[in-house]
Amino acid sequence: MNRLPLVSLSKPIAAMAFVIVLSNVLVQYPIGDWLTWGAFSYPLVFLVCDLTNRAVGVTEARRVAWIGFAIAVAVSAVLAPWRIAVASGCAFIFSQLMDIAVFNRWRQQSWWKAPLIGSVVASVVDTSVFFFLAFAGTDVPWMQLAAGDLGVKWLMAALLLAPYRAMLPRLQAWVPVR
Repeated sequence: MNRLPLVSLSKPIAAMAFVIVLSNVLVQYPIGDWLTWGAFSYPLVFLVCDLTNRAVGVTEARRVAWIGFAIAVAVSAVLAPWRIAVASGCAFIFSQLMDIAVFNRWRQQSWWKAPLIGSVVASVVDTSVFFFLAFAGTDVPWMQLAAGDLGVKWLMAALLLAPYRAMLPRLQAWVPVR
């Protein structure tokens, strides 16, 4: 297996870790009864993952997901309550691996299908796992928040197609000369 040097993956790893930590903080702040601020930031991890998958392939996308996961959980454990950090870590890795698998299945179709379908499916996994683990058994109306967050994540999946499309011609810069 011909792996890229980690330094070549430093930008997507850093971007992924930053978005996860930001989302772990923002999910603690509801917007009414149906939504948290984390729903707006979290879908950026799917954009990072999909661009990485398109640029350097499924193996390196998985590598970025696992490294981003480790960094984000460590930082989140300091910045967020333990239950949110654990829920975030579990939801993140399950949903990222799902996004990578679905994206890879659809990658030969029209440019927009792989990122949209991957993000939509992975958002269901992420939302279900995160909200259940983070808030089940508490006074937080987590099913309402999960429904609102999922709706926003699906909207963001559609809106993030524009930056995904804009980045496609620039992905060559992501592939280092071997």
